[in-house]
Amino acid sequence: MRRYLWLLIALAIVIAYPWIFSTPFQQRLGALVLLYAIAASAWNIIGGYAGQVSVGHVVFFGCGAYAAMGAYAHYGLSPLVGIPVGFVASVAISAVVGVPTLRLSGHYFSMATIAVAELARLIVTNTEYLGAAVGLSGPTVPRNVFDLSFISALPYYYLFLAVLAITLLLTWWMTNNRMGFYLRAIKDSERAARSLGAPASRTKLYAYMLSAGLTSVAGALYAMMFGFVDPESGLGILISVKILIMAALGGAGLLLGPLVGAAILVPLEEISNSLLGGKGAGLTFVVYGAIIVLIARFQPGGLLALANRLWAQRKAREKGASHAP
Repeated sequence: MRRYLWLLIALAIVIAYPWIFSTPFQQRLGALVLLYAIAASAWNIIGGYAGQVSVGHVVFFGCGAYAAMGAYAHYGLSPLVGIPVGFVASVAISAVVGVPTLRLSGHYFSMATIAVAELARLIVTNTEYLGAAVGLSGPTVPRNVFDLSFISALPYYYLFLAVLAITLLLTWWMTNNRMGFYLRAIKDSERAARSLGAPASRTKLYAYMLSAGLTSVAGALYAMMFGFVDPESGLGILISVKILIMAALGGAGLLLGPLVGAAILVPLEEISNSLLGGKGAGLTFVVYGAIIVLIARFQPGGLLALANRLWAQRKAREKGASHAP
């Protein structure tokens, strides 16, 4: 009951955050945390639960971003129209890419996804229809509420919170059904899972497709918040690295792990960039590298797994003390 009480308190703080911390910078920071938590939670489906470490998820992120901005730039439609288009395109791309690459294992799969991401960035950079190196822009002045072009970050905060809640509910439902059991078995030992009759290839592909579709939604929301997308902001490989580290830092394979990681990493990055100006971009790479080393060396399960272990040890000590004479 105490754990559920803490969860309710945390939920209340999340809902009330933009009213407690009401400056524009703080509201924007909160919105960015939720936005990247959506992307990291989507990655967690394939990277955390299935154990397939994709470093090319930026392809799907960019697909959603370009679909949203393309709907306005080419057809004058609301960027919202681009969300289902980007979702379908990302699922289709993941199906085509996933069939050959998911046959690989370990770092070979990660290297293949990096190659796909860089190829996609080069293609977009040289495609005039997609804005080439300049990119695509959204509405400069909001025509109606469906353009999702707001001056304040407050509407984005609650929009991202709603999408994150849907993403987490979908992930929770998946992990508590047959697909989730298959994914955990595949992560532990794919060979053993196959020997027990688990359809490993099909399950990994379905997880990859679902993860890709949800990542494209995060990309579309990102483009609508900032009002533009270009090859660097929509398809830069650093986005994939950031999403991966957020999930790993909080706890890959845990429902709330990506949210914990985003709540730590996004403020760290934004505050350092704010304090150091343009010099903060270089520091970002150093911080990411240091986090990867620390996680791999001391806490591969992430901070949430560490908290769960410490909580279990505390409960065991309390139980032992209560039974002591």
